[in-house]
Amino acid sequence: MMSLPFYQRHHEHYDRAYRHKALSSTVSQYQKETKSKSAVYAQGSAAYTRGSAAYRHSSAAGFSLDSSAAYSHGSSAYDLDSAVYSHGSTAYDRSAAQSKRSAAYSLDSESLSTSSAAYSHASESINKLAAAYRLGSEAYSFGLKNSNLMIEDQSYKMSPKAKRAKQSLISEDKENEALDYSVPIFTGRQVNISGITDTEEERIKESAAYVAKRNLFATGEGVSVSKVAKTTSEEEHHEKKSRKVAIRESAERVAMKKTLEETQAFHRKLNQDKLLHPPEFIIEPRSHTIWEKENVRFNCSVAGWPEPRVTWYKNNVPIDVQAHPGKYIIQSRYGLHSLEITECDFDDTAQYHASAMNVKGEVSVYASLVVKRYKGEIDASLLHARNLSLSPFAVTPHGYASRFEISFVDKFDVAFGREGETMSLGCTVVINPDIKRFKPDIEWYRNGVPITPSKWVQMQWSGERASLTLTHANKEDEGLYTLRVAMGEYYEEYSGYVFVRDADAEIPGAPGAPLDVQCLDANKDYVIVSWKQPAVDGGNPILGYFIDRCEVGTSHWTQCNENPVKFARFPVTGLIEGRSYIFRVRAVNKAGVSLPSRVSEPVAALDPADRARLKSHPSAPWTGQIIVTEEEPAEGVVPGPPTDLQVIEATKNYVVLSWKPPGQRGHEGIMYFVEKCVAGTEDWQRVNTEIPVKSPRFAVFDLSEGKSYCFRVRCCNSAGIGEPSEATEATVVDDKLDIPKAPGRIMPTRNTDTSVVVTWTEPPDAKELVGYYIESSVEGSGRWEPCNNNPVKGTRFVCHGLSTGEKYIFRVRAVNAAGLSEFSQESEAIEVKAAIAAPSPPYDIVVLESVRDSMVLGWKQPEAIGGTEITGYYVNYREVVDGVPGKWKEANIKAVTERAYRIQNLKENMVYQFQVAAANLAGVGAPSKPSKPFKCEEWTIAVPGPPHDVKCTEVRKDSLVLLWKEPVYSGRSPIVGYYVDMKETEAKEEHWRSVNEKPLQKKFLKIGGLTQGVSYVFRVRATNQAGVGKPSDVTDAVIAETRPGTKEVVVDVDDNGVISLNFECDQMSPDSKFIWSKNYEPIEDDPRLNIDTKGGKSKLSFKDLGEDDLGIYSCIVTDTDGVSSSYTIDEEEMKRLLALSHDRQFPTVPLISELAVEILEKGEVRFWLQAEKLSGNAKANFVFNDKEIFNGEKYKMKVDKNTGLIEMIMDKLEEKDEGTYTFQLQDGKATNQSSLVLIGDVFKKLRDEADFQRKEWHRKQGPHFVDKLGWEVTDECNVMLKCKVANIKKETHIVWYKDDREIMVDEEHDFKDGVCTLLISEFSKKDAGTYEVILKDDRGKDSSELKLKDTAFADLMNEVCRRIALSATDLKIQSTAEGIRLYSYVTYYVEDLRVGWVHNDTQIKFTDRMRTGVTGEQIWLQINEPTPQDKGRYIMELFDGNTTHKKTVDLSGQAFDEAFAEFQRLKQAAIAEKNRARVLGGLPDVVTIQEGKALNLSCTVWGDPTPEVSWLKNEKSFVSDANCILKFESGKNVSFSISTVSTQDSGKYSIVVKNKYGTETSDVTVSVYIPEEERESEQEKKQ
Repeated sequence: MMSLPFYQRHHEHYDRAYRHKALSSTVSQYQKETKSKSAVYAQGSAAYTRGSAAYRHSSAAGFSLDSSAAYSHGSSAYDLDSAVYSHGSTAYDRSAAQSKRSAAYSLDSESLSTSSAAYSHASESINKLAAAYRLGSEAYSFGLKNSNLMIEDQSYKMSPKAKRAKQSLISEDKENEALDYSVPIFTGRQVNISGITDTEEERIKESAAYVAKRNLFATGEGVSVSKVAKTTSEEEHHEKKSRKVAIRESAERVAMKKTLEETQAFHRKLNQDKLLHPPEFIIEPRSHTIWEKENVRFNCSVAGWPEPRVTWYKNNVPIDVQAHPGKYIIQSRYGLHSLEITECDFDDTAQYHASAMNVKGEVSVYASLVVKRYKGEIDASLLHARNLSLSPFAVTPHGYASRFEISFVDKFDVAFGREGETMSLGCTVVINPDIKRFKPDIEWYRNGVPITPSKWVQMQWSGERASLTLTHANKEDEGLYTLRVAMGEYYEEYSGYVFVRDADAEIPGAPGAPLDVQCLDANKDYVIVSWKQPAVDGGNPILGYFIDRCEVGTSHWTQCNENPVKFARFPVTGLIEGRSYIFRVRAVNKAGVSLPSRVSEPVAALDPADRARLKSHPSAPWTGQIIVTEEEPAEGVVPGPPTDLQVIEATKNYVVLSWKPPGQRGHEGIMYFVEKCVAGTEDWQRVNTEIPVKSPRFAVFDLSEGKSYCFRVRCCNSAGIGEPSEATEATVVDDKLDIPKAPGRIMPTRNTDTSVVVTWTEPPDAKELVGYYIESSVEGSGRWEPCNNNPVKGTRFVCHGLSTGEKYIFRVRAVNAAGLSEFSQESEAIEVKAAIAAPSPPYDIVVLESVRDSMVLGWKQPEAIGGTEITGYYVNYREVVDGVPGKWKEANIKAVTERAYRIQNLKENMVYQFQVAAANLAGVGAPSKPSKPFKCEEWTIAVPGPPHDVKCTEVRKDSLVLLWKEPVYSGRSPIVGYYVDMKETEAKEEHWRSVNEKPLQKKFLKIGGLTQGVSYVFRVRATNQAGVGKPSDVTDAVIAETRPGTKEVVVDVDDNGVISLNFECDQMSPDSKFIWSKNYEPIEDDPRLNIDTKGGKSKLSFKDLGEDDLGIYSCIVTDTDGVSSSYTIDEEEMKRLLALSHDRQFPTVPLISELAVEILEKGEVRFWLQAEKLSGNAKANFVFNDKEIFNGEKYKMKVDKNTGLIEMIMDKLEEKDEGTYTFQLQDGKATNQSSLVLIGDVFKKLRDEADFQRKEWHRKQGPHFVDKLGWEVTDECNVMLKCKVANIKKETHIVWYKDDREIMVDEEHDFKDGVCTLLISEFSKKDAGTYEVILKDDRGKDSSELKLKDTAFADLMNEVCRRIALSATDLKIQSTAEGIRLYSYVTYYVEDLRVGWVHNDTQIKFTDRMRTGVTGEQIWLQINEPTPQDKGRYIMELFDGNTTHKKTVDLSGQAFDEAFAEFQRLKQAAIAEKNRARVLGGLPDVVTIQEGKALNLSCTVWGDPTPEVSWLKNEKSFVSDANCILKFESGKNVSFSISTVSTQDSGKYSIVVKNKYGTETSDVTVSVYIPEEERESEQEKKQ
């Protein structure tokens, strides 16, 4: 059995057309038959229709009347029809049998049991007609081409994909239309599947029967052949018929007519009571949206007879209750049907429909169920691998989410970059609802073309932010970039333009790099390289271009052309077949060569057919078979001539030829020779004489410009050179493509405050335009800048990056391969500012008052006013009757300027809807959404209506000001105040809280205490004696924040005393205005105020500030994002401002300092004061004791107007100068004075100081001391006496004295640094005394004295001791033979430094065993014969006279053990050293003695115990004999005697003393010599 789709197999029904996938291909063979054979089928089809109708009536009668006779009657008619029309209606017997089964199943079970006999009787007739069924297949196939049944079969072909809800009932006039709906067939208990394993021919026949049966089942009117088939039959009926055929047809018509009459009579009788009715849904199920774990019920009510059977479907698949026990509950009672789904989960989100069916037809109704999850997660099992769609749900209104809201945050703006830079674009994407693991599809486009990642472009998606990075920007990257974010079938886009400027040229004045290098028409050894010209020529015309090539895999670039070419296409020849190349282009002008362009994509030098074969993939899998064929070799065949030779491109530099290979060429490869000749001659010359061409393309160079040439091509192979092709027509060597003309009608229009839209018209006769370059220039500057660096297509471009407020002119030039056109005419100048547009719709329409025949509306201002102020509003209204709105009517003809309007002449108790549209200079904007319905009725409530026009201004990080207007309806008593409510935007309704406890009388309120960054909303309620009224509409959400650049109103008082309030705004649009208000009521023609506005500054001046001017002054700038500020003038502020104004009206010269006096270096007296500032007209008067004094010998006066310094200098003070000094100032109308009183002790002290300074000045004229003699202790603890001197020269001498005795100094001081020093090393008490130093030369002398006695000496010694104590090193532990020593080193030691030792916090008392001392620079503590009680912490205290300095060591634990062990070792070593055997002295090192003499040597030895003594001679043991006597007496005296020495006694003698503590050896060398006379005599004797 053929496998079925899973849902059809499970529910035991299927679609046969779905099974027969090969049906359409097989049937198409039958459709190729001639139309002449369709007539037979058409006649049979008509007979089939009538026979089917007769059977239909008969079967219905048989079932209704429970009569088998009626059924037999219909069956006889059926037999007759089948016999007569066996050739034309072969599908009838199959269809009839199926129709009877379907009709039988459609009735209830009682009818089925009653008709079982009739059914079995019918089966016998069906079996008898099997032969006729098979014989009719041929006639059927002939007529299938024009048969509507074929159309029906194709249109009804089923698909396993679930379809959306569509009505399944087919009307009579739409019976030939395709249905996109699966009809469930054979859903009864008895399933009969036939023909699944039949032959292909039988399957075709079965399909025809199936189509006829389904038409019958769906329409309920019997199977009817379409009008198309009838029309075709009538057109073909003129065909000549034989007599036999004509008689047969006549008999058929008579028999059929009789059968139809009988059947119609039966049905008239049957339908007298209108018994049969098609299904009809009285109540349809409704859609539901629920949460998970909830139950849901779909209900519907169906009418029809026979009683329809209702089947429930989920996504077009029948619901099987048994397969999901407890999940679905289906009930049917008295025409009410229900489907209940228990504990719904996310998988239950689907489209559900109920299908009602009886013999009269079928009808379906649909409803959707959406199950929401609290956290928005989707089961991973629902996701297809590597697919964003859900199974079985899609992102549709019938899926799990009805729509995704995709928005962009932190969007990229228009971007500007430079070649070589890295640029990044990005957007934060917000998707609602946020469904995890369901990722959006992120796509980037450049100029509408999808962008793919490459080495130039990188794309990233972080889950929240999409970014695109241009790693090395080039001009090719310039364009409009679009980010598309798709979620299933929904997507949103955001676009921004990216501009890329040329990189800085390596050579000044060189042009920009070419761009967009491409390779065209590549062949085996030839490729055409094209590019686009740059927008920047460097100030000089571009002379041409150089093309470079590089083989892929190498870095060596080769220039392809010797001379620059101007045409933006160039054929590159000489490529090596099979290798890949990349290309680049450089532009050149007279200044130099540009940077190279971006390299092209690699291109392989291959035949196009080979390239296509390499790119293609096998279309079928490997079959495991290799078929080898052999053909006769065609070697030795000379190829024929090429064909279709033509010139495809001609320029001044080259001509490109193209041709097709010859048909006769053999099996070996062919090559080509190209020939040329001047037109009109037959002098053919071979162009490629050396190497034949492999490609059917060739570029011919070295042609004379302006001449005409003809070309032809020959083929060659190993067999020879073939005949030439036909010659081309004469071709003139010249550019066929002309440089375009200049564009026209340059029209700039405003766009934004930094951009302008430029439009133009295409140049006439333009061919192959690449695009346009646009340039801009600030009017009058004469400097042109490119607006784009990549040619733009179209005749419109937005020029970005312009300066707001500047006037620009524009020009355009066109570009094609031939070059750049001339510039167009310059456009008119246009100022860069935002264009105006119609405002957006108003919103939040509310009713402020309602009476019997009129209503007052209020609304909020549009969010976007279109760049200019709103001039008015238009109101429309419409009636709403029983929920059905009528037509809109105009409420006002003339625009209203307020945001409140009363609509007259309304009908009482009528419901109305309203909409409002705003208007400005650009026109009327779109109307608002229709308001909610309001009923026009008299308001009789006692409390006031809602306030309106509530808005927020002066928003800061912790405060804002709320404004509103009073209600139109005040209630039954006057309004006495207002209450303001507020809450956070996201808070619930119960969190509204009142801002004020008592009602406000004013219609504004400054609300403080806000939290920065929090969003708030506000509302206002009015109150009267009856109570608090309805609240106003809630304001738009406002975030408490002080925006960057926020400015405040500033108060100022000018030089004339005029008080003003000033406000400045730098965010103004061209149409912005300053609106001043007092207590938030607009100021109109107030005689006490004057308002002056210039540019972005506005000033409100008070003519005479008084109590009437007290209040809050605010300023709002229109057409901005809420720029506003205010300033409060209360009584205290008014007094301050009036005082300041008085000071400005009657000014004084401000002083930095009052009059003061000081003594100068020479003893002069200086009087001075300083003013803050003085003008050039300022003057000063000097007064002494009320008498003006003037500049002269005694008084030197000076006025510095730049610094404001005024001074008077006197040479010296005398007794008569005692008194009062005054400086009087005048600068314009400003005046001031300052006085100084110098009398009594003040004057005497000042005069004494002046005399002292005068003497000091005279002293300093020679060598003198700047700093007197002093002392300091160096780091080495030495004392240095030092002083600082000045005015020294080479002849100046310095002499040091101590106690009036000159100190002799070895070196003379050079005074290089102006410091004289005397160093005293190891300072001690002996150095106490009086020290003096004297400077002298021919100009004079000066001295300085220092006493170092008593207290001064003690202070110095304390400092010396302190330095010595600080120099002490850390305590160290040393073991000796006597015990353990603790010690520290200092720089040097003096007796004044007191040393103390502490053991375990107890002062040590020194004894013979524990003693301290100083050895050189070492301070030590000796512990003799240490014991365990000596363990602990030892502190050395050094007292410098003021401070105790401590050094600590821990002598315990391991430190003590190691030290004690070392002490023991040293002690034993000392004992051994003391008692070891040793030679104390007496033996010489060398003894020289004459032969024959006596030798006596003696020495003393010592050792405890007494050592042993032995002798060695020449390292050998030596003992006493008669000649040599060795003695050891008293344990210490050793002697060595030789009575008569001889030469044999010479040698080294060693005495060895030894005891248990050691051994010592002492050597003596004995040298015996013979006298000269004796030697000579001995020699003579020997001779």
